[in-house]
Amino acid sequence: MIRRKFDIIVTIVCVALLGYFAWHAFHGPRGFGYEKTISAQAKDLGAKLDQLRSERERLDKRVGLMRPDSIDPDMLDELARANLGFAKPGDLVITTAN
Repeated sequence: MIRRKFDIIVTIVCVALLGYFAWHAFHGPRGFGYEKTISAQAKDLGAKLDQLRSERERLDKRVGLMRPDSIDPDMLDELARANLGFAKPGDLVITTAN
């Protein structure tokens, strides 16, 4: 009699655990229903990663032009004009009121 009650209790607990895990497999935050959402997020993040990599490559090339051992004269001229307000003789300079 006692053995029979123990078997029934163990069976009920096992079925309850199985039901709990089955429910989470279909409705939980990482269940089967959210696979498409997660794959869409992964695709968006992959596109953002590609964009950031191309931006970094562009900036690396620009920094490479400003290294002391290989300064590009055109880059130096562009930076001097933009940051210091330099102009060459004969350039037309237009100032605006800020």
